[in-house]
Amino acid sequence: MSLVRIEKPSCDISVIVLDRPERMNSMAFELMVPLHDAFEKVAADNETTCVILTGTGRGFCSGADTQDTEPPPNIGGLTLTRIATRAMTILADLVPAMQRMPQPVICAINGAAIGGGFCLTLGADIRIASESAYFRAAGINNGLTATELGLSFLLPRAIGSSRAFEIMLSGRDVSATEAAEMGIVSRVVPDADLLPEAIALAKQINGWSAQGVALTKRMMWAGLETSSLRAAIELESHTQLFVRMTTKNFEEAVRARKESRAPDFKD
Repeated sequence: MSLVRIEKPSCDISVIVLDRPERMNSMAFELMVPLHDAFEKVAADNETTCVILTGTGRGFCSGADTQDTEPPPNIGGLTLTRIATRAMTILADLVPAMQRMPQPVICAINGAAIGGGFCLTLGADIRIASESAYFRAAGINNGLTATELGLSFLLPRAIGSSRAFEIMLSGRDVSATEAAEMGIVSRVVPDADLLPEAIALAKQINGWSAQGVALTKRMMWAGLETSSLRAAIELESHTQLFVRMTTKNFEEAVRARKESRAPDFKD
């Protein structure tokens, strides 16, 4: 049985569930490989226009698995150094895979997000945390570096370099409330309300143009890597013009406001 489930509360929302609660959804390959496969499967689902990523139990993802786990796939005949490279390549593509998905990804963080699990949350477009959630850049606690899976790039951009340095060098826990105050998550909700709140947000996003939403996601991630304001405006101008000229969405929005109804965007 797969340790990753894909549920569909509605035809346009897919919920990807990490389902190994007894190991706090740690980053063993028997969980991470099917997670990567789930990202690709949902990304190719043309019905799905918003995605939720969450876990079961008291951990969203507890990072490196310290118990016996399966080896990375397809390592027959490889030396130890090549196995290490293969293993890291699989894990290192998780966050880029989330960013490549055309659908917005809402991370519903149900508990501990530690080490690579913390990094995984930052690959999502939106993060909502339960009251019991907490975060730790645990590489430093394990005698390694705290920099892994894009954390040194994503965390300073989310909360600023000073706070990112402090969290990554101290190895301390960041509570859900503190995470919301500094901008790691957009809000904190009671544990029982986490998935309903994420689904409600997904439904709100799905009320807009799927093309407009998808391109907004692409532009936001591109903007984080754009070197200047002028370059960002140039990219935005072409994207906005493309949607304006190739759809009737703007005209539908104007009609809907005049008729006091929700727009029905056809893209």
